[in-house]
Amino acid sequence: MIGLAVLVAETIGLGSLPSPIDAIFGFLTAFLLLAGTMVFNDIQDVQVDRVNSPDRPIPSGNITIRQAYVLSIVFSGLALISSLVLGVLTFLTALAALALMVYYNTRGKKTGLLGNAVVSFNVALPFFFGGLAVNSLRPLLFIFFLLAFLANTAREVAKGIADVPGDGSKGIMTIAVTQGPKRAAELAASFFAIAVLLSFLAPVFDQKVSLFYYPGVVVADLGFSYSSFRLIRDPTPATVRNLKTQVLGWMLLGLVGFFMGGIPVL
Repeated sequence: MIGLAVLVAETIGLGSLPSPIDAIFGFLTAFLLLAGTMVFNDIQDVQVDRVNSPDRPIPSGNITIRQAYVLSIVFSGLALISSLVLGVLTFLTALAALALMVYYNTRGKKTGLLGNAVVSFNVALPFFFGGLAVNSLRPLLFIFFLLAFLANTAREVAKGIADVPGDGSKGIMTIAVTQGPKRAAELAASFFAIAVLLSFLAPVFDQKVSLFYYPGVVVADLGFSYSSFRLIRDPTPATVRNLKTQVLGWMLLGLVGFFMGGIPVL
């Protein structure tokens, strides 16, 4: 989905489909960079995962830490090469994103909400990266960046509810650990609510937004509202595990709305 976000951003920036080179290397940069940093995250999380998720690849023994390091380095290296094909600025942006995720995985994760914000910044970054790749940073891309940042921050805060035992034992100060699951659920729902409200302001900041923006975004907003209601009503690990995947579905619908709203109406 993060690779698709770059393609959407390139299309919005240009007002038309990007060239094959921009599309392929834009997608690959985001896809491979996230793959590399998520593998590295699994390496850093191995002790926590032995408590929270023993069936994951490393704690289950399906892959060794050495093999995981090789995968992480290969994926990340290929991502940087791919970004360099698009230009120097895209390479520097990808390098900065990689540095932020290395910081998060080694130190920032323990900072709680700040760590959540670092992850969400990188999840939203494709909207900036895509515009940069095609040399067209429309105001609409910054609005979509903000919406993606808020929605993912909500998801990250909520995810902490499911990981309290392992996180608490390793000193990872998520909101759920420091203030309890109920407070984490309320904060996550607040971020979702702000994203929903701001989604209706996109046409105010960019007059070229198509009416086709609304169907996908409205459905996504209803989905976020529903997930928020369930989370507040039952802030338990079982609910959060179900909602983690569900929220990705709402984010994908929002991405479709962004795409439809950003292309010119013929």
